[in-house]
Amino acid sequence: MMYEQQQQMKMDVKKKTGRNRTPIQEERLEIMDLSGMSLETLPNPSLNLGTICKLDLSNNNLQSIPESLTARLLNVVVLDVHSNQLQSLPNSIGCLSKLKTLNVSGNLLQSLPKTIENCRLLEELNANFNKLSRLPDTIGFELVNLKKLSVNSNKLVFLPHSTSHLTNLRILDVRLNCLRSLPEDLENLINLEVLNVSQNFQYLATLPYSIGLLISLVELDVSYNKITTLPDSIGCLKKLQKLCVEGNPLASPPVEVVEQGLHAVKEYMSEKMNGAHKNSPKKKSWIGKLVKYGTFNGANMPRDQDREGFIMPNYRSIDGLASPRYMGMFSPRRLFSPKTYFTR
Repeated sequence: MMYEQQQQMKMDVKKKTGRNRTPIQEERLEIMDLSGMSLETLPNPSLNLGTICKLDLSNNNLQSIPESLTARLLNVVVLDVHSNQLQSLPNSIGCLSKLKTLNVSGNLLQSLPKTIENCRLLEELNANFNKLSRLPDTIGFELVNLKKLSVNSNKLVFLPHSTSHLTNLRILDVRLNCLRSLPEDLENLINLEVLNVSQNFQYLATLPYSIGLLISLVELDVSYNKITTLPDSIGCLKKLQKLCVEGNPLASPPVEVVEQGLHAVKEYMSEKMNGAHKNSPKKKSWIGKLVKYGTFNGANMPRDQDREGFIMPNYRSIDGLASPRYMGMFSPRRLFSPKTYFTR
């Protein structure tokens, strides 16, 4: 009896009010708070689970959540189960079509159910401090409304390629993992403002060029990794206000540039990128090579010097390529015979 009274005292139920509601919306939407009660199993609720809009089960000792219970939370918008002993989430979590905020941090989760992709209104996913080794492969294709993805302090080796399709994402926190690399096409994250990939320690050694194409990026933390070179494209991050690179064996930009601050780093990377652009060898057209080696003017063609490419040292007319009677301007005879034609 005392236990039931304690539960009743902890239950915080508030009525949601609003105008122009449909008959279904006029039902009482309630907040249930069962946090910090050392629960090992969930009590059988006396109210209709379909009327709950926020369920807080955090700071308990729950090892599982019944499939049947989750499936009936049809109107839940916020589900908080952080700081429990959960080893898995129920597959029926995919039934939560109105879910916008999910906090499962501080558990023992090794994976997220694939059905989480059905929660297409989800805007915030917090799965910090678990044992996640991977995320669902197609998570980025389905959770198109996700604005914050926080999966720090896990065992992630890589992020699925579909992550780059989270075009509404604003915060991506993947620090304290085992990341070897990041997806190559990050430039699709056009709304990303904060990216934290710090403290992947000996695992993360390179960053993709596309990281400099994140047009909305304000904060970038790549500290305490094994990165030796920042992508030149960092110089393109016009909105960047905070850059953390300490704890890396950086060679480019050099330490003396980093010590001068963000503006100096951006300027250095921008100049390096432009310089590489200018110094890159230009492709020469085949016509240019013909002119260079005197094919258009046999009188100026050196016969005894070494030549580049596939130009043969001794030129001969290639009679098999043209009729002797055809003397048109672009006859192969004229193009490849050094002395018969186009002499001065």
